[in-house]
Amino acid sequence: MSNPAASSTPSDTSSRKFYHGTKANLKPGDLLQGGYSSNYTERRSPWIYFSETVFAATWGAELAKGEGPGRIYLVEPTGSFMDDPDVTDKKYPGNPTKSYRSREPLRVVCEHLNWQGHSPEEIQAMKDFIKDKEPIDD
Repeated sequence: MSNPAASSTPSDTSSRKFYHGTKANLKPGDLLQGGYSSNYTERRSPWIYFSETVFAATWGAELAKGEGPGRIYLVEPTGSFMDDPDVTDKKYPGNPTKSYRSREPLRVVCEHLNWQGHSPEEIQAMKDFIKDKEPIDD
């Protein structure tokens, strides 16, 4: 999916794994949806973001607002989704992070426990890098 405007549907995903990083304490069956401020702006976004890589979900878990530890969940999209234009063709060629967004909820399958976080210095460097960025909400 190198075209951010092209969408996929759950029927296209049976052999794929998707991850979502957050600080929320969730359980299987919970639904994640857009309508909240992103990890780097107070503006509310209609999108929920997820990735096929634990690496990208790790950043989501570490940059998420709130208290408590970062968590990564295995999720399944409940509706159509598209490449995340914040990290695809508008900024990088293709979709190297395999990152997506949807206006429809993601269903939590289980918590993914086998991941390693970044150093405090790397997290601060990323926070500094994204502090003035605005997400692409079109």
